[in-house]
Amino acid sequence: MRIDAHQHFWQIAERAGQWPPADLAPIYRDFGPEDLEPLLATAGFEGTVLVQTMEREADTAHMLGLATRHPFIKAVVGWTDLKAPDAADAVARLASHPRLKGLRPMLQDIAQDDWITDPALAPAIEAMIAHDLAFDALVMPRHLRPLLDLATHYPALRIVIDHGAKPPIAEGHISRWRADLAALAALPNVWCKLSGLLTEAGGRGPVAVRPYAETLLDLFGPGRLIFGSDWPVLRLAGDYAGWVEQCRDIVPREHHDAVFGGNAVTFYRLDGITPAADAA
Repeated sequence: MRIDAHQHFWQIAERAGQWPPADLAPIYRDFGPEDLEPLLATAGFEGTVLVQTMEREADTAHMLGLATRHPFIKAVVGWTDLKAPDAADAVARLASHPRLKGLRPMLQDIAQDDWITDPALAPAIEAMIAHDLAFDALVMPRHLRPLLDLATHYPALRIVIDHGAKPPIAEGHISRWRADLAALAALPNVWCKLSGLLTEAGGRGPVAVRPYAETLLDLFGPGRLIFGSDWPVLRLAGDYAGWVEQCRDIVPREHHDAVFGGNAVTFYRLDGITPAADAA
């Protein structure tokens, strides 16, 4: 099964004061399943992982509703306040939905780089492990060392690094990012998404992406690298078909089945996801 393991939907009217701003015209509008389905069909993808973009449980509920109505949405990565006093109960409640497969705090927007290592998160993290939920790490390079502490402390927590930790492609820097990422890649519970890199390239364009994408493939191997489009954010830098083809050119053909689907199925536990499962 071919899976796009990172995409978003949103309604601008619900995002007052939230990103994206109006000057980002290519993405400042509503995006829903009807916009993405034709792109998936053309690229040969059978399903997606729908990922949160707001720190609201109402947004997660909306995504789960979409997943129930649209079978191509195989999984949802939602949000809850991991430091709330009742966080463990909230995790258990969300995990009861058959399409809720992971949670994502908006780490890139949190002022404290080491927020994720706060002991106050322990009940929520332990609940995620107990309910077999994945942890999507929306991080920048400055978060990689605290993330290493989390991954080391909780070896049973499945972690995937979104967008390769947003490397400084536009500046052409690679060595420090690679070294910190290598320490995480050495841990078997840490995976990585081949997503979002084109947006980080800025004016340097698609050619600048290749050494960073090849670094991800080298560090995580074809068994722990997961393709994602990051659509519609992708529209700021390119188009869906172009990003898919660029990644298919970078990843050796013999690893396409894994990187473009099989790894997402394994990481997000998608084997049992069918329309009938939602009706049960």
